[in-house]
Amino acid sequence: MARFSLGIVRDVLNASGEPSFGNGALEVLKGNPELGWEYTKESLKEITPDVAARYDALYVNSSRVSAATVASGDCRLRIIARHGVGYDSVDVPALSAKRIVLTNTPLAVRRPVAVATLTLLFALAGRLFAKDRITRAGRWTDKNDLMGMGLVGRTLGVVGGGGIGQELLRVSAPFGMRRVVADPYASDEAMRALDASRVPLEQLLRESDFVVITCLLNEETHHLIGAPQFALMKPGAYFINVARGPIVDELALIEALRAGRIAGAGLDVFEQEPVDSANPLLGMDNVIVTPHGLCWTDECFHAIASSGLQGVVDFSLGRRPAHIVNPEAWGRA
Repeated sequence: MARFSLGIVRDVLNASGEPSFGNGALEVLKGNPELGWEYTKESLKEITPDVAARYDALYVNSSRVSAATVASGDCRLRIIARHGVGYDSVDVPALSAKRIVLTNTPLAVRRPVAVATLTLLFALAGRLFAKDRITRAGRWTDKNDLMGMGLVGRTLGVVGGGGIGQELLRVSAPFGMRRVVADPYASDEAMRALDASRVPLEQLLRESDFVVITCLLNEETHHLIGAPQFALMKPGAYFINVARGPIVDELALIEALRAGRIAGAGLDVFEQEPVDSANPLLGMDNVIVTPHGLCWTDECFHAIASSGLQGVVDFSLGRRPAHIVNPEAWGRA
């Protein structure tokens, strides 16, 4: 059997040169003795055609995969495995046209992202960072002016009723909140099973004390939330985005926060990443920011890498990977 070559893009390595997901996940690759692998020499913002000509498979973290990536006649790629669930950085039609399969890891991220969402929600509701600041500054009695928001009886609005949105409904169940979901494609039956109600987006925005974005980024959801949507929210409500930055019109969010139209925000994602150090959001006391990595834990990354690399092994053995984004490419592969 001819060797099957896998390149793992080296932006998954930490400062010590070790895989951020731990060496344990690499054991999966022993499932095919004829599979050879290495870390790429380059850590690229976009995968170049010469890299695509070097490997049968690529394991990709943050690098973009464009039509130009796979356009050359010597493109060798047959499968690209995304380290995570989102694939807005990949030109899926271009891959499908070249019969290149794209996989992702939707199951591995559901619980970690849901827990990360609750982390932001709890910190905002309890005004955690503000209380941290006054304690360090010796302003102990100022806590009387920093009353938090209790969760019992409040409304949690989830924009996106897919895997992550449903997992958020599961982990938020014990806290006594009413839960509503805006998603035209979600099943009413599935939402009811999770003790949630499906409502129009406008109703969700008007009624929610916490608005959480968990939907995919695509043409339909780009700037789904902008000035008209922030105008519908309660002045005391909090906005949380753990999905993708461009789902939100960031300038509109900044203006809503400056004008006090909403109480605050928790953001793990931004329209521009890495975020510009001059972004006004970074200077706002009522905003908690994290670097598109709040869910990154040893548990999360091990599960992602094990799932993603297993998909490559399966493909190399002629088996259908579990999570194919473009099944039309598998049918033609």
